[in-house]
Amino acid sequence: MTDIISKIRKSDGNLVHVYPDGREVEVTPRPIRPMTEEEILAAAMDDPDARPLTPEQEASARPTPRAKIIRRALGLTQEEFSARYHIPLGTLRDWEQGRAQPDQPNRAYLKVIANDPEGVRKSLQKSRG
Repeated sequence: MTDIISKIRKSDGNLVHVYPDGREVEVTPRPIRPMTEEEILAAAMDDPDARPLTPEQEASARPTPRAKIIRRALGLTQEEFSARYHIPLGTLRDWEQGRAQPDQPNRAYLKVIANDPEGVRKSLQKSRG
């Protein structure tokens, strides 16, 4: 059999392998084998790219910036989030890349966006007039 050149998800949600001759073969998903907590930990420890953080690593890890979490949850690009919520693009990028932290008023604004993104969007549209 020839090599797969692409894996795509069709509009119906099914995954197919695409071959060089144009054939599409639907992939039959394999059921996930349930694992105990001990098996999960053992599997994670065996994978050098997925080992759990040590307490020291966890303590020194930089937190994921809240702005990025909110933006991704809303499915927006940085440019879209910046324009929709009137946050300068450079400022948003600095927050997301950890170069700067939002001050208290901006943390409060991000919390309001997280709690009612559509309400904030509508309110800002009304204020433009």
